[in-house]
Parts: sequence; structure tokens; C-alpha cells
Amino acid sequence: MTLHDIFIAIGGYLGFLPNWLISLILFALAIALGIFVHRVAFAIVTRIVSGMDLFWRSLVSRTHGPTRFAIIILALGFAARVAPLTPDQAELLKQVLLIGFIVLLGWIAKTALHIWTTVYLRRFKLDADDNLLARKHVTQTRILRRVVELVILLLTVASVLMSFDGVRQYGVSLLASAGAAGIVAGLALQPLLKNIFAGIQLAVTQPIRIDDALLVEGEWGNVEEITSTYVVLRLWDWRRLILPLSYFIEKPFQNWTREESALIGTVMIYLDYRAPVTVIREKVAEIAKATPLWDGRVLAVQVTDFRQNTMELRILASARTSPRVFDLRCEVREKLVDFLQRHHPEALPVVRAEADKTGERNTARALASAG
Repeated sequence: MTLHDIFIAIGGYLGFLPNWLISLILFALAIALGIFVHRVAFAIVTRIVSGMDLFWRSLVSRTHGPTRFAIIILALGFAARVAPLTPDQAELLKQVLLIGFIVLLGWIAKTALHIWTTVYLRRFKLDADDNLLARKHVTQTRILRRVVELVILLLTVASVLMSFDGVRQYGVSLLASAGAAGIVAGLALQPLLKNIFAGIQLAVTQPIRIDDALLVEGEWGNVEEITSTYVVLRLWDWRRLILPLSYFIEKPFQNWTREESALIGTVMIYLDYRAPVTVIREKVAEIAKATPLWDGRVLAVQVTDFRQNTMELRILASARTSPRVFDLRCEVREKLVDFLQRHHPEALPVVRAEADKTGERNTARALASAG
């Protein structure tokens, strides 16, 4: 006996009830049967893939919702064939099933996109020291995925609208961006569309990537998230700076990790002219070699300027990442000042003043006369 025969038999047993109630019972049984069949089948498949790798287990778990929805639609289709429906009711149910099928296709497309991007990004690790390639691919994939998800949503909504005769033109306008409705929607969504196209441009040219260190609007932080319309910048003090995607196309900003994560840090110190520059240079080299923060690439101590009372020393030191550069600069400052205080206090800035002896004698005479 087929499923169709079972539904016919159930309808025959319920012949004493009103037609609308029979239809409701058949639909409820169809939904319950669909959920039961899906639960049993999903449990079997889950047990089969439990010993496989993460990809297959994630694939099964991600398809739980779409497969259950598909089975329910299929079961309702069987029940609709035998349910005693009026022509209007049959047309309404047909419309509902069509909408459900369109939504199912959009859901499947979105799930397939998520699975593909997850599998693709498994090859790249953001927590590596040299993560330039990983940041490039992760940024590009995430931006394009959000753009494609938005396109899938627009196509799904447009297809649903096109299934209704009364609003079919709006669905066509949404797809073709034509007509008065399309023009109004385009004007209303201009900021959104502007950021979407900026997101596509960012994904292709990549002036910023996930985890890039940026200096924007006087704030320093790392790119935490790139959505289809805005960028989340995690600042050094854990605040979040939210900027539209179009900002990074239209305005200048500093990217400290554009080509590589290594940076050169600068320490400026102002000392007396008696400061032993050679000794300081040797001490800075000793400090750099003793700390794991220094990457061994750049180290320099130079007198870059003379002031009225002090001379300016610039210390350059490199590190693999911007946070390590910041910590290295602080460590060099602290240890160098401590060294100068203990061994060369004369190198620290002092204020010199030459007394006017003539003025002192006149002041003494005036005091003596007053006494």
C-alpha cells in the first residue's frame, strides 16, 4: 500500500465529518508523519556520520532544517491530492505550497553557501603569527558570502511576490530594478546599495582585512567583523567603532598590517648634551636582545635633533605585530630610563641658569641700606 492509498483510506474512515475538518485532520497527519519520518531518518544518518570527520557531521547538522521542511511540503502535497477541498481552498493550498517550495530553495542555497565557505576557510588559520594569507581569504570570503546571501534573499522575496498575480509587477521590479517601484526602492535603498557595492569592491581590492590593525578617526584597533554594510573595529581598550563600508573607499585611513604584520616602533627621548650616546646605543642593543618582543630586524639609535637645552634621541625597534611593537617601546623606555637614573644621572635633562653678579651686589647693598 502506498502513501497515497493510506491517505485515501483515512479520508474514507472520516467520511462522516465535515469536509473542512477532514482536510485539517489529513494535513495534521501529513505534518506529523513528515516530522516522524524526518526524525527517524535524521537519527540514522547522524549515527552513520558520527564516526566521520567534522565536515560530514557539520553537513548533516546544517541540513536538519531544510530537509525537515522539504519532507513536510512533500507530505502536504500527498494530503492535498486526497483532501476534499473546494476549488478556492485547493488554489490557496497550491499557493502556500508554491511559496513554501520557493522558500525551501532559498534556504537550501543559503545552507549550501555556508557549508562551502566553511569548508573553504578551514585551510586558513587566523591565529598564526604570519596570517596575511589567511586574513586575505577570510575577508574576501566573508564579504562575498554576505553579498550572495543578500542576493539570495532578494531573489527569494521577488519570486514569492511574482507568485501572486496582484503584486507580480513588484517582484519583476525587484528583480529587474525597473519601473516606478524599482526606482523608488532604489532611491530608498541608496545607502544600503552603496555599502553593498563598496563591500564588493573591498572584497576584490582588500584595502582592509579581518584582524588588520587600523588607525581610523584617531583611534587604533583591529578589524573584528566585516558585514555587508559596516565594519566593526575592536579598539585597544575593547570599545567597538562601527563604520560604514563606504568609509574605507572614500576616506583615508592607516593600515598597519597591509602587506605584513611586522612594524617598526619609535621611542623618542630627550637628554642632556652630556649624555653618552655610544653607551646608550649599546644599552638599547642589550635591552632588545634580551626581550622576546624584538624580531631582530631593525634596531637603531640616532640623534635626530638639538633643542635649546636638550638633544633628541630616536630609537627604532621592530616586532612581528603591532601589539608587540607597543609593548617593546614601553619596555625600552622603562629600562633605558632606569639605566640612566642609576648609572648616568648627568644625562637626564637639567635646567641651567647663570646668576647676574652685578645684580646680586646691588640687591645686597639695598638690603643693607634698608637695615
